[in-house]
Amino acid sequence: MMMYKGYFTSQIGIICVHDNGEKLLSVSICENEENSNMSDLTVKAINQIKEYLGGVRKSFDLPIEMNGTEFQFKVWSELCNIPYGETRSYKDIAEKIGNPEAARAVGSANNKNKFMIIVPCHRVVGADGSLTGYAGGIDVKKKLLELERHG
Repeated sequence: MMMYKGYFTSQIGIICVHDNGEKLLSVSICENEENSNMSDLTVKAINQIKEYLGGVRKSFDLPIEMNGTEFQFKVWSELCNIPYGETRSYKDIAEKIGNPEAARAVGSANNKNKFMIIVPCHRVVGADGSLTGYAGGIDVKKKLLELERHG
């Protein structure tokens, strides 16, 4: 199957989109842009992410290919239920998926999320509301949450 990739520079860094023409494989921040080879899906994903970052879009309509454990799927699914502009704690997510003692494991599952912004792990904060780990960096997490608060 053909693999595609596209890049664009945004206010949070260089966004990389990888897909196979049918489903997104990852969305992340990259160190630098490489040569793009974009499918229609790559273009659609980039446009939707740009709309989100521009404060226009609040949800995504993109097919994604997720790979992980049953626990990770539960966490990622619950992340998608956090409304735009709101946050939940790791403990909140653990309770929602029926495993109240698994707050640290929720953090680990967040760290394995390959679809930043689209599967909104940036909306998960510490129990005291503090901004805790984020694959894109705490500054990026802060910018995304501020964008949603004012969007």
